Amino acid sequence: MTATIKTKTKPTVETLAKLYLNQEPAIVSEEIKTEFCDWILEQFQELPFAVQADYTMHYHDATEMFEDIKQEHLWVSMAEYDSEFYNNSFCGFALLAVHDYDHYQTQSCFTLEGEIQAYKKIASRAPNLEIQKIL
Repeated sequence: MTATIKTKTKPTVETLAKLYLNQEPAIVSEEIKTEFCDWILEQFQELPFAVQADYTMHYHDATEMFEDIKQEHLWVSMAEYDSEFYNNSFCGFALLAVHDYDHYQTQSCFTLEGEIQAYKKIASRAPNLEIQKIL
């Protein structure tokens, strides 16, 4: 008889994507949504540059965005991050600006690895696990 030893393997991007796409959406209370938006708005107010909204402006890559941030400016697309999830329509806009600054602080590009780095940066500041789950 041959014994088989199972080892833990690192999940692949495909496995993680399937889990994410096939899961039931999380139920988030209105109270937590409000707490989330309040916290994001606080984070937004701490940004050290001007943020400008636009429906058509898009950065082609992170380097282009980083150059704007170095000049104390950031474009944020309203078209991509408007969501019915937020109690406050400005919250999605503010979240994107904060997220983009996390890309800048971690010098991470717009790849999966870069998104994970930016997520870890903001998640480390989140006041609780419920906020981390939303992120």
